Amino acid sequence: MRVVLDTNVVVSALIWGGTPFRLIQAATAGEIELFTSPVLLAELREVLSREHLAARLVEQRSSVEEAIALYGELAIRVSPLATPRAVPNDADDDHVVAVAVAARADLIVSGDKAHLIPLGSVEGIPIVSPAQAVAIIAGG
Repeated sequence: MRVVLDTNVVVSALIWGGTPFRLIQAATAGEIELFTSPVLLAELREVLSREHLAARLVEQRSSVEEAIALYGELAIRVSPLATPRAVPNDADDDHVVAVAVAARADLIVSGDKAHLIPLGSVEGIPIVSPAQAVAIIAGG
């Protein structure tokens, strides 16, 4: 199964663990393939560099660069040829959609209840919460 994680899910997985981290574990176990892009990795670096999140990584005996390297090794990079407007009111989320389309993803996983999740799907790719994704993956 080919999956694109919204940056908020990756941050949650790396900082807090829980259900989003189960997606990282599924990728590590080879149950799913994760996809990202240079734009999404740059956004991840910017978010993880925020003082409170970087401090949390230090508490975990990690760093922003180590977290980026970990995720960068796990996720397959794609470079979308275009980033069309797909998400009303949040152009940043257009990059998530562009990566999913370029990767021919089966799922987009997001915690964004304001912009992405309400769309339900885009370009035929379902947009689900981390809990829904874990259930789908567990169901085969």
